[in-house]
Amino acid sequence: MRNISFHQPVSVFVGLGFPREVGDVLDAYKLLNEWPQSSRDADHLTALHACAAVLGGHGTVSDARDALEVFAAARGILAPEALQKSADAHIQEWLAA
Repeated sequence: MRNISFHQPVSVFVGLGFPREVGDVLDAYKLLNEWPQSSRDADHLTALHACAAVLGGHGTVSDARDALEVFAAARGILAPEALQKSADAHIQEWLAA
């Protein structure tokens, strides 16, 4: 079986804001496949197809990882970006008080 691990995991927030490390294409595919139908968009479809291609023996692991990052960033669940947005919001609230 070919290596489907990401060179570095993608950290995303799921559920009630719990972080999840997505370490390979299969984990990414499962996350995307479990995503609510009503919240799926073009970025979701692109990432899902990229992961499916790798699992089917086509495509590249780096393309799947990149597509997952684009999806997560667009949804605001990419961990580093989500943490920064949260911190910025708290700073703005504190400054406004």
